[in-house]
Amino acid sequence: MNVKIMAKDLGDHRKALEVSIHMLKFQQYSNRSEIVLNREISGNQTADLNKPGSSESFSSHDDKDDPDQMPMVKPSLVTTLASTPDVEFNPSADHTRDSAQIVSPSQLSSRMKHIKQEMAKNHLQFVRFEATDLHGVSRSKSIPAQFFQEKVIHGVFMPRGYLELIPNPKDNEVNHIRATCFNSDIVLIPELSTFRVLPWAERTARVICDTFTVTGEPLLTSPRYIAKRQLCQLQDAGFSLLSAFIYDFCIFGMPEVINSKTISFPASTLLNNHDQPFMQELVDGLYHTGANVESFSSSTRPGQMEICFLPAFGISSADNAFTLRTGVKEVARRYNYIASLVIETGFCNSGILSHSVWDVGGKTNMFCSGSGVEQLTLTGKKWLAGLLKHSAALSCLMAPAVSCRKRYCKDSSRDLKDSVPTTWGYNDNSCALNIKCHGEKGTQIENKLGSATANPYLVLAATVAAGLDGLQGSDSAWVGSDGSQDLFEPEPSEIPLKMEDALTALEQDQCLKQALGETFIRYFVAMKKYELENEETDAEGNKFLEYFI
Repeated sequence: MNVKIMAKDLGDHRKALEVSIHMLKFQQYSNRSEIVLNREISGNQTADLNKPGSSESFSSHDDKDDPDQMPMVKPSLVTTLASTPDVEFNPSADHTRDSAQIVSPSQLSSRMKHIKQEMAKNHLQFVRFEATDLHGVSRSKSIPAQFFQEKVIHGVFMPRGYLELIPNPKDNEVNHIRATCFNSDIVLIPELSTFRVLPWAERTARVICDTFTVTGEPLLTSPRYIAKRQLCQLQDAGFSLLSAFIYDFCIFGMPEVINSKTISFPASTLLNNHDQPFMQELVDGLYHTGANVESFSSSTRPGQMEICFLPAFGISSADNAFTLRTGVKEVARRYNYIASLVIETGFCNSGILSHSVWDVGGKTNMFCSGSGVEQLTLTGKKWLAGLLKHSAALSCLMAPAVSCRKRYCKDSSRDLKDSVPTTWGYNDNSCALNIKCHGEKGTQIENKLGSATANPYLVLAATVAAGLDGLQGSDSAWVGSDGSQDLFEPEPSEIPLKMEDALTALEQDQCLKQALGETFIRYFVAMKKYELENEETDAEGNKFLEYFI
């Protein structure tokens, strides 16, 4: 009997060690691939990425990023498993401070041990391997629990088109993008620190994944990879980001038939009593998935709710928003509701990124001038100047559809305007960039350019890229003296009202193009132009309601 137990223990240890070895090999291979990629990007080597079958082929353009625009990427950033300071796996720990570190075999073994214990304790049957598409919608493959360890080692394969194509595409209308790009597979590699049991799904857990080509390179159009890369750039500059998303969403009564022409009645009771059972289950479920909610409330319309997350360092804030976008839909269905990020009139709900920049150790808020002082530091004003300077291009990523941009101008004369000013102010909720000075922890900038339908990873990445440009830029004309509250803008910032103009602004913004990558910008613009060309104006709201249900 003892011999059998020992054999079983040795077998489990051997499997755990095998996981560690395989994943470390994949990490090392990915790092080597990234180094090669950096050399190609920096001009030391060249490669024809437009040849048939290339994983980065794109139309008739060379998909290699411009060597003068693409920043160097730390090889360790493509590490697929963000390590924690502790050897033991702690589901509630902050996994953002050291997300660029490579985990040791003992840490991998410990994590797998704890995950197996969680799976046994909760009698899990399935694990979702989730990744974000360009719209911020979760695309996943569910794996029977008994195959989880094998899939951790080898990854899960998914057609690339799942993550990059638009809602309900027609095969014969995708001529502007080379078909070989989408007929290929990509690999989902889980970040084990994001493993969570889903309270709203029966015997199911999820793990958020990073996406790679089959040869080991990170997918350059991956929003999560782009956000991680920008956070790494910020860390290299000596700073860290503390941020939280504030989302509005709508709850509708469930109709008998759901299709693209359905308009549902709002669940108006939420305006009065917040439908406590529904919201409590949602908030409690988010807590158990690692997404801590600071507050929730009814908003301006019947059936419209606002939810505010607790600020978190690094990529966690975007992960939390990504979790909400799926979780709210699944919990709503349990109550016979439909949750949507789009209002029944076709408008998009707001999606605010509240953020502040801290020192790299997360000890000091670099925006805070002092308790009771309604003024940003020089660092904060430079960061704000960067957001203002790039607001036109930012708006393209943060309000990525015609219906999203309706929020920018509500007066009746909007058809006569091409753009509106980018406003900012202290404790002014009507401004696009609202500065709140509520003590050290509460001094932050609310970037209110976004809609709830925007991809949270892209919102995070673009905000960091614009802010960093303000910090590192030599354009001192934007920032007044340290004792002044003013910003001196050589040219007033404007937000285009038309999606076409916003796309042009994004294409012409060399800073964001360099930060986010030529590959991503080229693809994102092509995708949005395709959507505009095939948009059914009279059914626009219903189309987006169907996709974001």
